[in-house]
This record gives sequence, structure tokens and C-alpha cells, in this order.
Amino acid sequence: MAEGEASEAATGLASMRRRTRIARLQELLRQNGTTRLDEAAQALGVSSMTLRRDLAVPGQPLALLGGHVVPAGSLGGRGQYVLEREQDSHAEAKRQACRHAARHVEEGDTIFVDCGTTLPHLIEALPPRLSLTIVCYALNIANPASRRPNTQLVLLGGLFHATSATFASDEALHALRRLRINKAFISAGGVHATGGVTCTNFNEVPVKQVAMAAAAQSFLVVDGSKFGRLRPAYFAPLSAFARILTDAAACPEAAGLPPFSLPLLDAAPAGS
Repeated sequence: MAEGEASEAATGLASMRRRTRIARLQELLRQNGTTRLDEAAQALGVSSMTLRRDLAVPGQPLALLGGHVVPAGSLGGRGQYVLEREQDSHAEAKRQACRHAARHVEEGDTIFVDCGTTLPHLIEALPPRLSLTIVCYALNIANPASRRPNTQLVLLGGLFHATSATFASDEALHALRRLRINKAFISAGGVHATGGVTCTNFNEVPVKQVAMAAAAQSFLVVDGSKFGRLRPAYFAPLSAFARILTDAAACPEAAGLPPFSLPLLDAAPAGS
């Protein structure tokens, strides 16, 4: 067989296997409703990454939403879910920053955990023995938090925003104002010398700001790629945070952050 013919045959076989997996996923959803990605992968005997690649192919009848496999129509015509595309970006740096952030959480704390692809790693890094109350408004935070022992979970509700897997409503903001939070762990898409701390989605801004106002301390948790970036939705100055927690390889000085902010920087130890 010629090399080109062998390549075409391999491509055709991979496509056939993908169609078979998608068909089996559809049957799982018919039986069980929405299914978690890791559970679906286990049921099919493949890795989660294999299913991610399958579902990333344009035109599939299924999609990923907050770590779950759902019918593609659940995305409301928005196409492939943004959070799923972003979560593998700088993943190790995010994990390192969150392991560092977890050291600030103490027994009995009530913590607010922001949305995005960084802070699910904070939930994973929290010692299971700690008794905590976790307040959140994002599915990808609520899902792992709900599986923690010794944890009281407060999930703020409202209109669902698929691009960030978050809920938002005036009622949620009122509920958040009534809470007393020890520490708020806040994510951001940009940390800029003159533009302050910013994110992409404007609907997140009121929640971040109210959570920070309700918290005794606020911590910004970002990987080094966010320094020097500016996103459209401003929500806080650098001075609003007790600490800026980041990964060991981050180089915020290169982003030209103002001198007053440098004492706030708290990078993870190398190799952590």
C-alpha cells in the first residue's frame, strides 16, 4: 500500500472510531441525562483527553459544558464552550499558583472562590481534613467542591452564562452581601501596570467586587501569563488585594507593574 493510501486508511479508521464513541456517548445521555466527562471516559474505556478531542471536532451533536457531556443545543448556539478551550492553557503554572494559595486557607474559614480555569486547582489543593464553607458561582468550582468532605457549599444562582459557566443575578449579589467571608480568592484575565486587574466577561465584575467587599482579605490568584495583559472588564486596582499569588516562574517585573505592587507579589517556591 502506498504511503498516501495508508495515511487515508488510518484517518478513516480514526474517524470511524470517533463516530462509534460519539454514538455510545449519545446512548449514555439518553439513559442518564448529562454525564460527567471522567465518568463517560471510564464507561467507554478511553481517556478523558480522547473524548475532549472527539467533542472538539466541529459539527458534533454533543459538547462539553462545565466538565459534563451535554447535547450541543445546550450551548444555545454559541459553539464550543470557551472554558473548555482555555482550561489546558498554562495548566501547570495555574496548579502551582493554587497550591501556593491553598496554604492561606485555615480550619473553619469561609472562602469565596471565583470562576475561571485557574481556581478549580485551588479546590483540588485544599487539604480534605479542613472544615470549610465554600461560596462560589461557577459550575466548574461547585462540582469539585461538592465532592469534598467536611465542606458546606454555597452556590449562588441566577442566569447561566455559558462562556464562563457562571450564574449571575441581583438576588445572588444580595445573598453575597449578607455573607461574612474570611478570604476571597479572585481570578483575572489581566494584571496591568496602569489598567489594573481585568477580566473578559462583564457579567463577572459585580460578583467579584461584592465578594471582595464582603471578605476580610482578598487574594488575586493568577499564573505568570496574566501579567502585562489588559482585558476589557476592569474590576479592581492592584492595591485591593492582600497578596498577588502566582507561580514560581512568573516575572511580573517584566510587565512593568508599579513599585507599590511588588511587595504584594507572593510567588510559589520553586519546585512546589
